[in-house]
Amino acid sequence: MAIASSARGAAPAARRRPLLLHPAVKPVVFIASLGPLAWLVWGAFMNTLGANPAEALIRSTGDWTLRFLCLTLAITPLRQWLQQPALARLRRMLGLFTFFYGLLHFLCYAWLDMGLVPADIVADIPKRPFILVGTAALLLMLPLAATSFNRAIRALGAARWQALHRAVYAVALLALLHFFWMRAGKNDFGEWSIYAAVIGVLLGARIVHAWRARR
Repeated sequence: MAIASSARGAAPAARRRPLLLHPAVKPVVFIASLGPLAWLVWGAFMNTLGANPAEALIRSTGDWTLRFLCLTLAITPLRQWLQQPALARLRRMLGLFTFFYGLLHFLCYAWLDMGLVPADIVADIPKRPFILVGTAALLLMLPLAATSFNRAIRALGAARWQALHRAVYAVALLALLHFFWMRAGKNDFGEWSIYAAVIGVLLGARIVHAWRARR
């Protein structure tokens, strides 16, 4: 009787388990995150990226870097607002995909704009402020990506690891500045304004939460 009662109690508990804790969630998010890359590769092979495929690849990888950055920053506020702590399981993966698409963005520039000539790349970066700022954001993401593993957390300690990963706020601001300067030449700030508003809300939510926690 005790075994049967325990089994009956376990079944409702399993049914109450949040969907976000399902083992399939991470693989699904991983595959979905590769979707933009698959679409761009397909478009390059099928010649459907428009009249200037190189520009389309550079801009699309940059756009997806910003989108994944917004998704990564949204995890903590959404976890608090929706009371879904299981969302934290996806933050590390989304952060790594932000770096991945940022690296692709830089490689597309280095290859399609500069022909993968290191001397030309090094000479070009400081000449154009928006590329300099974008490169700085990518370099700032490098230690975050390199320490996004449990072994790194244990080696650094939780406090130092958290302090290091607060650099994501600087990455967000540099990414916005990079996008702003890139669009300034055409005086087109519509899309930039959307990203700025989203990132402003997400960073503002974190500031409010930290202020309330201190009180």
